[in-house]
This record gives sequence, structure tokens and C-alpha cells, in this order.
Amino acid sequence: MKQLTILSTVFLSLSMAFNTIAAQSLESSVNSPNNAFTALDSLVIISDSIAADRYNKNKTNMTILAAWAGVNIIQGSISATNATGSGEYFFKMNAYWNIVNLGIASWGLIQLRKELTQKYTYPQNQLAQQKLEKILLLNSGLDLAYIATGFLLKENGNRLNNLKTTGYGNSLLLQGAFLLVFDLVQYGNHRRNGKILEGQLSKLQIHASGNGIGLRLPL
Repeated sequence: MKQLTILSTVFLSLSMAFNTIAAQSLESSVNSPNNAFTALDSLVIISDSIAADRYNKNKTNMTILAAWAGVNIIQGSISATNATGSGEYFFKMNAYWNIVNLGIASWGLIQLRKELTQKYTYPQNQLAQQKLEKILLLNSGLDLAYIATGFLLKENGNRLNNLKTTGYGNSLLLQGAFLLVFDLVQYGNHRRNGKILEGQLSKLQIHASGNGIGLRLPL
């Protein structure tokens, strides 16, 4: 089971690194001087590219969460029967906690299927991007609360010599730390796309034409 844990950690690191590289590639292509789009085409292509990149990142991240949950459920269920002391409760809580994570990941992947054919206008895409970033920041705050609760449980368990409380506290520390890194890396990758959208929006200029007032994106 230690090998499974190592593999899941390597998988997480590689997947997050891929997300980071993909975001940087998207930003470089958008800012490249070789892009010869018209103003409207540029806006549409950038918006569609970011929507597609957001979908791919979310799919990868939900897959990572499902893999982490699966490893913890299997390892926790097996190791809990062999562990002694607080370790038994540590592994049990890992399994319990990740049943919820598996449910969240499964629900997330199902919801993502609805986005396969969805088309966003530029404002809708920006709102979706902002909403996702806010959710990730909120999740990061919750992750810190999990870690703080884990510290409290561990300290109380050690003080009262309560193995169950100590084991649960250690589990919350591990799970909270994983989720905090997971959510912050996601936020960092998605924020790059948010900055691209905001950068394009800031370039829009109001101009008058024979047909009325419109928006123009200088290139």
C-alpha cells in the first residue's frame, strides 16, 4: 500500500505540473505577436480556448481527486485492520473522509459532461471563470479549518491519552493539507486564465461608427 501512496503522489505532481505548463502555453499563444486575428475573432477564439482549457483542467483535477480518494479508501480499509494504537483510527478516518471525496469527484465529472457542448459568450465565460476562482478560494479556507481542527483533535487526544481522537486528528491534518495544496495549485492555474480574460477586457475600447456605438479590441 505504500507503493500505491507513492504512485498517487507522483500522479498528483505530474498532473499539476501539466496543468501549469498548459496554462503557460495558452498565455504565450494569446500574447504572441504572430496572432493575426480580427478584433472579434480574437475575442471569440481567446474566450473559447480558455473555456476549453478550464474544462480540461477541471476534468484532470476531478480525476486526481478520485484517484486520491480511491487509494485512501483501499489503503485505509486494509491498514485499519492491521494497525495498532491511534493508527487504526487514522486509517479509518482516511477511508471515511475519502468516501465523501469520491462522491464529490464523481459528481464533478458528471457535471463536466454537460459542458462538452456548452458555448459561452465572453461575459458568460468571464463570470464562469470568476465563480470557479471564488469557489477554490473558499475551499482553501475550509481546508485551513480542517487542518486547524486536526491540530486541536490531535492535541486533545495526546493530552487525554485518547487514541481515537489522536488518530482522527492526524487524519484531518493529512487530508486537509492535501486538499489545501490541491485547491491552491488549481487556483493558481485557473487564475492565469482569469488574467488573460481580464487583460483582453481591459483592451476593449468604445468607438463610434456609422451603425452606432460598438466595442473594439486593438491588436
